Amino acid sequence: MPDWKKSVVSRNATVGDAIKTIDEGGFEICLVVDDEDGLLGTITDGDVRRGLLSGVGFDNLASGIMSGRPVVASPKFDSTALLEKMNAMLLRQIPLLNDEGRVVGLVHLRDLAPPLTVRNNLVVLMAGGLGSRLHPLTEDTPKPLLPVGNKPLLETILETFVQQNFHNFYISVKYKAEMIKQYFGDGGAWGAGIQYLEEDSQLGTAGALQLIQERPQSPIIVMNGDVLTRVNFQHLIAFHEEHNARATMCVREYDFQVPFGVVGVEGQTITHIDEKPIHRFFVNAGVYVLDPEMIDLVPEDRRFDMPALFEAIIAGGHQTAAFPIHEYWMDVGHIDDLQQAKTEYNTIFPS
Repeated sequence: MPDWKKSVVSRNATVGDAIKTIDEGGFEICLVVDDEDGLLGTITDGDVRRGLLSGVGFDNLASGIMSGRPVVASPKFDSTALLEKMNAMLLRQIPLLNDEGRVVGLVHLRDLAPPLTVRNNLVVLMAGGLGSRLHPLTEDTPKPLLPVGNKPLLETILETFVQQNFHNFYISVKYKAEMIKQYFGDGGAWGAGIQYLEEDSQLGTAGALQLIQERPQSPIIVMNGDVLTRVNFQHLIAFHEEHNARATMCVREYDFQVPFGVVGVEGQTITHIDEKPIHRFFVNAGVYVLDPEMIDLVPEDRRFDMPALFEAIIAGGHQTAAFPIHEYWMDVGHIDDLQQAKTEYNTIFPS
């Protein structure tokens, strides 16, 4: 069991400190305390992502995104009482406070109830592209099978999902499809079930979804087959459901600095000068969650990409959500990206 004290930060901690604590503490939460270990508030993964969407930076104080009135319990509660309280209030964690209001423990739901062994959500991995930006490496090997670390790129993606209890997969294939199918087979070697969506022509990043014969009963994850990430996909599904979204797109913050002073002008008059401003955007990270009904918006037998699908979903008046990624993320689209992924692999994906 993780040490709960590793999930505690001081009132002076930054958002970046909180993210690191949540990722490494083992309880998926951060407790903000004063100098006497009194609980000031809690920060969850959801709090972090809402803060990022609202423009909060990594250097801002974590207390600015914390929940200042968290639900707590007494260390005198037994496991049954804690479980009942957490289930009644839909909590995954609960801090334990003594009579003086000091933190003396932290309980996670998984320690009170056995976790689900299998996630029924379907995962669709898009692996049919030509990988032309990685020529000449992809002339003989499809991009999903290019080695990163000691295994093919797509194998790391598959293993990441399996480690998080996802076991039901479709892989879309076109370019050198037989090589991919021969390598992964039915997925049994990874404790997974794999079926294939075989494209007769290049169908883009969403078109292959129409090849799914039987509509799933729960939200599906769709992910480009050239993305390496440490996103918690359990959190992604929960975020999608909590926001009543029909479609959720993972987004990544992208900064662009103008290398000159930007001059504001009204008519012929200079109103201000902004020296080398930094513009921040959210960009598409190539990971999505879709309610099954949204597949019906994908046209048959022609190329169709995910941005076009989201435009159709928005035009139809359906609820969408953006899930900001603060974890490791790398789009292995170019030679330089591939080399960087190889350099970082053993640190990010330790064996």
